Amino acid sequence: MNIAAYDDSHKEWLGKHLSNRKGESKRKLITGHAHAEKEFLRHIWWPAFGHFEHLHPEYEVHDFFDGSRFLDFAYIRSGIHIAIEIDPYGTHYAKLDRRQYSNQWVRHMHLVNDSWLIVRISLDDVTERPRLWQQLCQQMVGHLFGDHDSIPFDLSSRERDILRMAFRLDRPIKLADVKTLLQCGYDTARKQLQLLEDKKWLFPDGKGTARTHAWRVAPFRKPPLL
Repeated sequence: MNIAAYDDSHKEWLGKHLSNRKGESKRKLITGHAHAEKEFLRHIWWPAFGHFEHLHPEYEVHDFFDGSRFLDFAYIRSGIHIAIEIDPYGTHYAKLDRRQYSNQWVRHMHLVNDSWLIVRISLDDVTERPRLWQQLCQQMVGHLFGDHDSIPFDLSSRERDILRMAFRLDRPIKLADVKTLLQCGYDTARKQLQLLEDKKWLFPDGKGTARTHAWRVAPFRKPPLL
């Protein structure tokens, strides 16, 4: 691993997040992004991906007790939220009483009900079996967002994100879906969908000559092509 490249990228990434934080959120990032979290980035995430895009350190989420708490990391991309927690052996749970211990799993279930995927990694594995977790993380990201090595060269990153959503939906994809996904206006959303229609990935849903508002994936296109 190129240590200098990692150190420079980590410093830039962390500085960017610090500049966007205030109050308790900033304090938590300064104090909470510590040894275990840095070891995860150094031994697993950076060797697996070579960048920190879509990864947020000490990410604040609403707590079911009407407060808030912070995840070690959140990977947020294309509407999918993944919580990543690094757990040192014994040290965390030993400090909890029985009620606090039980509440951990209530919080866990609230995240699940809010459509979060949850990944928990022991700190021992971070240092003792990093290659295993590099592969597991790569497989997870590849499964959810596609294998970049097999993506057709004529599709932009925006178009790929739209198609992944279209394959996951059990209904036609709509302008509103793309507007939310890309955080753009309706004109931009329509332009992106029209490009995919021109490339024969999508076709208009419905009949008639009215302006299209929903599209389906072309029947000869399959998810493995992405």
